[in-house]
Amino acid sequence: MERLQKVIAHAGLASRRKAEELIKEGRVKVNGTVVKELGVKVGPNDRIEVNEVPLQKEVPVYFLFYKPRGVISAVADDKNRKVVTDYFPHVEERIYPVGRLDYDTSGLLLLTNDGEFANVLMHPKHEVDKVYVAKVKGIPLREQLRKLEKGIMLEDGKTAPAKTKVLSADKRKQTAIIEITIHEGRNRQVRRMFDAIGYPVLKLKRERYGFLTLHGLSAGDARELTPHEVKQMRALALNEGKKR
Repeated sequence: MERLQKVIAHAGLASRRKAEELIKEGRVKVNGTVVKELGVKVGPNDRIEVNEVPLQKEVPVYFLFYKPRGVISAVADDKNRKVVTDYFPHVEERIYPVGRLDYDTSGLLLLTNDGEFANVLMHPKHEVDKVYVAKVKGIPLREQLRKLEKGIMLEDGKTAPAKTKVLSADKRKQTAIIEITIHEGRNRQVRRMFDAIGYPVLKLKRERYGFLTLHGLSAGDARELTPHEVKQMRALALNEGKKR
């Protein structure tokens, strides 16, 4: 179930704000009944009309994007900074990112116009493993990384157990490259986890999301997911939810 104004916006008929105005003005019907409340949620089988015209839903599309650093994981930015959808000028559908990567983090990001698919992947109960590679200041000891593996207390609660692996260490520069796997999606989570053990992140990249990787892509590149990959990702998320 999704909010009515969101469904109207995703159909490409109007912006979210304009869709809200249309609802308030009584110009939207759901299953033949005028709806004026913004909190109403609708499902895939509900019949929606705007100005007496049935809403035609967009064909769902799914993209895997290698987000560069210095790009906002959003469809617009009030400071006119570059956003991820700027890399998809050829795509007519109203796509948006599934979750987010920080402005200064690069790596794998999914974009779609399929709200149900996005919700399944982002739901706290369903989230699948995300693998990051972090360059950190200092060389963490094994017992310090073990704190991350057990779960560490942050200001918004204790994290779920992570997996960590030291890929390399530079004793001269006093830096290390650490692979970390998490399945949560809190704001700046990986950076805050390393801060909590005293090893600030200098550079961060998401290498993998579930079974999806950046193979064959350079920063700024994208490709469409295959129908099989979409089906697999949805199944993976639902199965992970059952396990957790």
